[in-house]
Amino acid sequence: MRSVAGSGEAALELDRLIHERVRLGIVSALAVNGSVMFTDLKSLLNTTDGNLSAHARKLEEAGYIACKKSFEGRVPKTEYTLTAVGRRSLQAYLDHMEAIIRSTREG
Repeated sequence: MRSVAGSGEAALELDRLIHERVRLGIVSALAVNGSVMFTDLKSLLNTTDGNLSAHARKLEEAGYIACKKSFEGRVPKTEYTLTAVGRRSLQAYLDHMEAIIRSTREG
């Protein structure tokens, strides 16, 4: 099997944390918008509260996103932002995907 984005086995592996659809959607939305409220992400990604929370928690635990919780009156608000680590990881993921696309087209 040909290596896609460099040499060795590591080049064949995508960042599994970002590669999952909902998590890729989260980091992509944050990269474009700077920060996004939980309810807006939920609507944008067409997912449930529990599903979004679980995926966001994984990204937060990895240091890819930051979460800020506050209240507006009595209503809880959760806002997410992309960290520098998350931005670098997304860029590396996108570079890897572009290398796969180039390799496929050249093959």
